[in-house]
Amino acid sequence: MAKTMTKETLPIERISPADEAAILALNNEHAAELSWLEPDRLSYLLGQAFYTRRIGALEAFIMTFDQDARYDSPNFLWFRQRYPRFVYVDRVVVAAEARGRGHARRLYEDLFEQARRAGHTIVTCEVNADPPNPASDAFHAALGFTEVGDAVIHGGKKSVRYWAKPITA
Repeated sequence: MAKTMTKETLPIERISPADEAAILALNNEHAAELSWLEPDRLSYLLGQAFYTRRIGALEAFIMTFDQDARYDSPNFLWFRQRYPRFVYVDRVVVAAEARGRGHARRLYEDLFEQARRAGHTIVTCEVNADPPNPASDAFHAALGFTEVGDAVIHGGKKSVRYWAKPITA
């Protein structure tokens, strides 16, 4: 039986410049899992992104890049060295008070559809191995991602596992 999220499911909407302050705040609340962003860096990344969406005023957001992005993340570059064409999920954040409502799953499902429409056949991401993130591991495995590699980054301060999910046209 499906879990009731709310009386009405909030729409998935494109991120606009007016959303940037709220996105920055939510991102930086989760800087340990993601990475800290300054306002200029966020604006730049949103301009490079393949797909960015939010749910509600800002219950959740997702930011992704395709292979053509000008982005220097070591995780993004790992995928670029291995896949000629891909969509990389850089960050997905759900506000603490909005967890358990299916927001992350809905954002991923919408991303898969947008990626298919753009002719992509693979969606990629990374999950922290150290510090560990077992909830994210389980979530990505349930969505059909499989582990395709790992790395130690940021001068040994962080280790990550790389995941990929094939999507069909």
